[in-house]
Parts: sequence; C-alpha cells; structure tokens
Amino acid sequence: MIPVEGHKNLYRDEKSGAIINNDSAGYAQYMRLKNEKKKQREEIDQIKTDIAEIKFLLQEMLNGSKRD
Repeated sequence: MIPVEGHKNLYRDEKSGAIINNDSAGYAQYMRLKNEKKKQREEIDQIKTDIAEIKFLLQEMLNGSKRD
C-alpha cells in the first residue's frame, strides 16, 4: 500500500487504486455517532407515534361526548 501524501491514515491500494483509511479509532467514533443518531431517530419516531395515538384517543373522547 502506498501512503497518500499529506494524510497520515490514508493509503492507496496498488492493485485497485482505492483509497483506504487506516484510522480504526476514527472509524469506531464515526460508527458510535452513527448509532447514536439512529437511536435518537428511532426515539423521535416513537414519540411521534405516541402523540398521534394520544391525539386520536382525545378526538374519540370528544366525539363520544358529543354523541351522548
């Protein structure tokens, strides 16, 4: 592998020409942040679902009291 000039963690594969990042700590941090964002997105989606359900139940309660 050939080191990429000006980048200590990047190397060029001699056969394919691909750039390879050899920074495992940086990659681990990237994956941790990615997983945290995914978890936050799932939590937000769950909150949206819960709010929609509460809204529906409140509308049902209001509509039910109007029928009486």
